[in-house]
Amino acid sequence: MPNIVPLSPQGWTDYALLDSGEGAKLERFGKYILVRPDKGIFWPRALPAKRWQDVDAVFEQPESGEGYWVQKRSVPERWLMRYGDLAFWAKLTPFRHTGVFPEQAPQWDWIAKQIRAAHQPVNVLNLFAYTGIATLAAAAAGANVTHVDASRPTLAWARENAIAAGLQDRPIRWILDDALKYVRRESRRGKRYDGIIMDPPVFGRGPKGELWRFGKSFPLLLEACKQILAERPLFIVISAYAIEESSLLLYNLVSDWIKSREGHITVGELVLQDTAAQRPLSTGIYARWSREGD
Repeated sequence: MPNIVPLSPQGWTDYALLDSGEGAKLERFGKYILVRPDKGIFWPRALPAKRWQDVDAVFEQPESGEGYWVQKRSVPERWLMRYGDLAFWAKLTPFRHTGVFPEQAPQWDWIAKQIRAAHQPVNVLNLFAYTGIATLAAAAAGANVTHVDASRPTLAWARENAIAAGLQDRPIRWILDDALKYVRRESRRGKRYDGIIMDPPVFGRGPKGELWRFGKSFPLLLEACKQILAERPLFIVISAYAIEESSLLLYNLVSDWIKSREGHITVGELVLQDTAAQRPLSTGIYARWSREGD
């Protein structure tokens, strides 16, 4: 049976899930208090209405059309946040998020731990790497990182994050490309990676319009990644959001993918816990494999 472990960030002073309920989350990103909708939250709120109204910005999501932020107080175009020794920029995006995904913090720690424990040069591939905080964690731990994303603006944001963290001179390759195409190209080049990180979306398009559908494209990507794994890889980390399946799907896919190699698989939910009522809130699922275990 799989080892199922929920992951939740601990002791992060720059972020807090203050409360949740009635279709929304009340969160603090740095010094800014935000309200974001989440239709999967049905329970009542723990904090009084006055606390929910005393915020800096609220994301409004109409039934039809695109969502937008309503600023109750002035919020800068971007602001700096920190996690441990890492620094990165947060922004109010039209996609409801801030470019900072706090539930991923345990993964950043785990990735850094795997790299530091290797005591060898480590090559890491980060696919669907987005704003790149996992890239920063890997680079800060001493890895050579290849950061791949299909969005030019997001790639620029990730590079700004590297500068903010003082990691701009670390060996990071910034690649604008479709993930599957890039992996297949790396395979033909004979390139090998000790660690692979990926956060595949449910649906997306590459920079040249390449279509990505999780159910069809993800198994193809896993198969392609077999060809670029080092002879003795260190780790694999996969996160998934907004899919209907549980983490057991990832367990089955990863265990079949990596069955010829000895190691340890852990799966579970990525969780945030609100400080008002200590309620766990699932944000996504993950699977990770390591040669040496956690």
